[in-house]
Amino acid sequence: MPSLYLLGTGAAVSDPHRTTTMLAVADEASLIVIDCGGDIVQRLLAAGLDPVKLTALILTHEHPDHTSGFPLFMERIWLLGRREPIPIYGIHPAIDQARRCFATYNTSIWQGLPERDWHEVPYEPGALVLENDRWRVRAWPVVHPVPTVGLRFEHLPTGRVIAYSCDTEPTDAVVELGRNADILVHEATGEGPGHTSPEDAARQAARAGARRLLLVHLPPGITDADLEPARRHFAATELGEELGRYDL
Repeated sequence: MPSLYLLGTGAAVSDPHRTTTMLAVADEASLIVIDCGGDIVQRLLAAGLDPVKLTALILTHEHPDHTSGFPLFMERIWLLGRREPIPIYGIHPAIDQARRCFATYNTSIWQGLPERDWHEVPYEPGALVLENDRWRVRAWPVVHPVPTVGLRFEHLPTGRVIAYSCDTEPTDAVVELGRNADILVHEATGEGPGHTSPEDAARQAARAGARRLLLVHLPPGITDADLEPARRHFAATELGEELGRYDL
């Protein structure tokens, strides 16, 4: 059974109980993590997941709240005993930012540090990120001040679909990547350049034909009562729960 984990649900500035938005999708044989703007290893452990079993890390864009935790991720996963290479996927600006962050540290005496296996993803609609016997992951450019991609995760054994808008204004790309998704995870920082309000996210979910909408990248102070306008467009709209697990 595939599961979605919301390892973080906050915007760059959010409530004290929310860290930066980070996700994981997993089943009994795989663990894919999306972004590492915070202490991703701590969040995996808090969610009951084993970081050493990570099968892929995907970086959506270069902003600090999505990439700046990469050096700490590498240190902690190494200290936990990971020795196999770490597959890392992303568009060029995102993986280049992670490389630069990591390069600021002297790791020459870190014996056994896992190799970083970088995979650059084309910045084009429907680009294949990875495919194996568990998952097919594709990416779409979205609308943000820097190059950014949203993601569609298809769990091949079950046919279940998880879609993630990442940071974006309302765009047809999210409707496409979220088409008939079991869960659409959509940012809801608020209306403005590069971001989306909860109400507009609900409109996107309705257009996509998604079954459930989870809002992330949340600003300070947002409450369930604030979702009333959004639910007029899409009833199954929820605030993402910090460290929430959603089985499909």
